[in-house]
Amino acid sequence: MTTEPLIALQHVTRRYDSGPPALDDVSLTVRTGEAVAILGPSGSGKSTLLNLVAGLDKPTEGTVTVGGTRVDTLSEAASARYRRARVGLVFQFFNLLDDLTVFDNVVLPAQLAGNARGETTRRATELLTALGIDRHARAYPGRLSGGERQRVAVARSLMNRPALLLADEPTGALDTASGAEVRRLLTGLHADGQTIVLVTHDRTLAAECATRTIEVVDGRIATDTAVSAATR
Repeated sequence: MTTEPLIALQHVTRRYDSGPPALDDVSLTVRTGEAVAILGPSGSGKSTLLNLVAGLDKPTEGTVTVGGTRVDTLSEAASARYRRARVGLVFQFFNLLDDLTVFDNVVLPAQLAGNARGETTRRATELLTALGIDRHARAYPGRLSGGERQRVAVARSLMNRPALLLADEPTGALDTASGAEVRRLLTGLHADGQTIVLVTHDRTLAAECATRTIEVVDGRIATDTAVSAATR
């Protein structure tokens, strides 16, 4: 792991109205190679935290730094470039484009980044094969199971070789068998060195995948616990 943290939040508060803040004076660091699971009840601020790291939202107070970049100061266009180059995003409901094939969904981030066509094709083929969905390359997402669609979403998120993978309830919309598939997938990605931060209600996912669990309650970090390899 590197000396400097990959993610650093310093005294971050996010307010949306006159009520209690969604996040309240949160400071947090994540180092390269960690797999961090953020747990907590609905409305506790978990997804807000993830959105701030992704540059999808900005703090009311405090700073958000990822890989040396002050994400909280980026313009909308610069935030989009940051996400394309540095961050892979996986959502609960996949966010795939139903009118594009599996292959075309996966290559989209590389196309938006202007990557060379040959390298884009090689990378997509490599990911689809590694994730066991290459046989569905020319199929449309609507014909796939939930677990297969989430694998497509993970392949898309890894297309530009991001330093950081962010996953918001990646097993939340899946049945038991598909959820187990995705847990194994994320655990394998972390074993290969991928830094992962995931928001989840799935404590089995946290137990299997995470090297560290953070519990957020009422916008504050209640616990921050390292998970030993022996207990995973």
